Amino acid sequence: MLQIYNNLTKQKEEFKPINPKQIGIYVCGLTPYDYCHIGNARILVIFDVVVRYLRNLGYKVKYVRNITDIDDKIINRARQNNEDYQKLTDRFIDFMHEDEKTLGVLTPDVEPRATQHIPEIIQIIQTLLDKSYAYTATNGDIYYQVSKFKKYGQLAHQDIDSLQSGSRVAVADVKRDPLDFVLWKLSKPDEPAWNSPWGKGRPGWHIECSAMAAHYLGKHFDIHGGGADLLFPHHENEIAQSEAAFGCKFVNTWMHVGFVKVDQKKMSKSLGNFFTLREVLKLYNPETIRYFILASHYHSPLNYSDHNLNNAQIALTRFYIALRDLPKVKYEENKFEQRFYKAMDDDFNTPLALSALFDIVKEINSLRDINRITEAARLGATLKHLGNLLGILQQDPETFLHSNIDINKSQLIENLIKERDIARNNKNWSRADQIRDQLIAMGIELEDTPNGTIYRSIPVIIKK
Repeated sequence: MLQIYNNLTKQKEEFKPINPKQIGIYVCGLTPYDYCHIGNARILVIFDVVVRYLRNLGYKVKYVRNITDIDDKIINRARQNNEDYQKLTDRFIDFMHEDEKTLGVLTPDVEPRATQHIPEIIQIIQTLLDKSYAYTATNGDIYYQVSKFKKYGQLAHQDIDSLQSGSRVAVADVKRDPLDFVLWKLSKPDEPAWNSPWGKGRPGWHIECSAMAAHYLGKHFDIHGGGADLLFPHHENEIAQSEAAFGCKFVNTWMHVGFVKVDQKKMSKSLGNFFTLREVLKLYNPETIRYFILASHYHSPLNYSDHNLNNAQIALTRFYIALRDLPKVKYEENKFEQRFYKAMDDDFNTPLALSALFDIVKEINSLRDINRITEAARLGATLKHLGNLLGILQQDPETFLHSNIDINKSQLIENLIKERDIARNNKNWSRADQIRDQLIAMGIELEDTPNGTIYRSIPVIIKK
């Protein structure tokens, strides 16, 4: 029985799909004006695993992850670059697709862009105006009137009065209340603009997601996800405008992924501890980054540190060593698989699921020691099957274990191993040990097996 923590109710709940034949999931995606950072990568990976797991349980899933391709940040960056905003967004969308492919993230079923859904956005805004949930300000912009929606604050678990008193947003001359938010902005002469009944302009950020989610998943769907920073006000505002316009519950389950910290401090550009995914990929294998993300529960803060990434690399190395040279067999259900599913059914508890995989590795190694290779291979098949649900352990073991080896040194390594074999056959243990030490200094670790000597790269320990 799958249970998911629902931020709307602040408790774990049994997952009961609206339509058992197809689950609808909407995740707030990127605003493409810069490269993906490690926080973006966490969102991509976590919901990739959620979708993989739900499909493995037998559900058909329609996964929608939007792109906000019009926004103040985009306009400002395009202006700084002296380029068209669409060229800017297209470029960074391509970069995002490259990054998600590198991380092994499956493509969502639908990836709508806000600018492709202006008619749907206008229709919802008009409905809100007709129902008196929205008003035209004196400057011509359209605002949502929060005081009209009595359940406002249900996701943040605060009432309107407390939100108003705690608001640090000054009341603009055109706004009736500091909590009111813009639905349609009239554009300045040098800004992108679309025709509307209220004049040329562009949509506010919040209304975009309500329109795209409803268009692809309906007015009421199963799961809405995003980063913890979106819970308020973005997702709160989505609920307010959607339920006011559609007259029904918007989303059953709200999932939010925790913040990323760097050495226990909040990641931010102002602190100089902000990392793009591409910067991190220069130091670590993509699968290492993915494992690092999954080693923490998605609710919890993710602490980016060399120590944690190095541990992820060492853990993956242990997995691939266990899988090395195992014959291919069909996996069979066993106690380890049951433990894995129990962990994942508990709000996608990936750290606990990984611990079940570690126990499989221990058992494989024990079976290898007593030469029960067929049984070890069956567990290896289980390890790969369950790893696939997390998007890991799908590489050829030799490929992963040699990933840090300079291809130009491969022949030298092979020659040294042959020379060492000769030294050992001649009982020249001193020379054999010298060669082993030389290879270790090159970052190569040897393993003597009944079938000969094999080697792998030693996990690189990064220390900045």
